[in-house]
Amino acid sequence: MSATGSHFSIIALIILIQLATNLNSCSAATPIRHSGRNTRFIRTSCRTTLQPSLCFVTFSRYATRIRGSPRLLATTALSLAFNTTRFATKSMITLSKRHGLKRREAAALRVCVEELGDSIDELKDSIGKLSRHDAGGSTFRRQMSDIQTWVSAALTDDDTCMDGFSGNSINRKFRSRVRRRVVKVAHLTSIALAFVNRYAATHK
Repeated sequence: MSATGSHFSIIALIILIQLATNLNSCSAATPIRHSGRNTRFIRTSCRTTLQPSLCFVTFSRYATRIRGSPRLLATTALSLAFNTTRFATKSMITLSKRHGLKRREAAALRVCVEELGDSIDELKDSIGKLSRHDAGGSTFRRQMSDIQTWVSAALTDDDTCMDGFSGNSINRKFRSRVRRRVVKVAHLTSIALAFVNRYAATHK
C-alpha cells in the first residue's frame, strides 16, 4: 500500500471510530466550523443524490473533516448509514418485545430485524474494504464493485423490511412508526451509495 493510501486508511478508520462513538442515538455530532470551499464540495456532491436537502444538512457539519475528499465523503456516509441502521435495528428489537402485538406485526418485525441485520453486515464490510484499499488499477475497480454491490444489497434489505408492513392487517400507527425509522435508514444508505458511485467514477 502506498503512503497516501495508508494515510487515507488511518483517517477513514478514525472517522468510523468517532462516528460509532458519537452517533449511537443517530444524532449528529457537534457541528464544527467549516470553510466555504469545503461546504461547496458537500453541496455539489449532495446534488447527485436523491435527497439533496437531507444530504446537505447531514454532511455539511462534517465538511472540514471531509476536506473535499470523495473518499472521505463516501466513508463518512457509509459510517452514518451503518450507525443509523444499527440504531434502528435495536429499536425494532425493543418494539418486538411489546405486549399486545398482532401475530402479523410480530412476524413483520422479525423479518425486518433480519433484513436490517444483513444491511449492517454489508455496510460494515463496505466500510472495512473502503478504508484499506489502494486507489487505482484493476484491484481498485474490483474492490469498488464489491462495495457497490454490498451497499445496493443493503438498500434492497431496507425495502424488503418495509414489504412486511403493507396491508390493512397492520395497525396504521404501528406501520408509521416503523416506516419513519426504516425510511431514514434507506435515505442515508441511498446517499452513501451515490457517494460510493461518485468516488468509483473518479478513478476509472
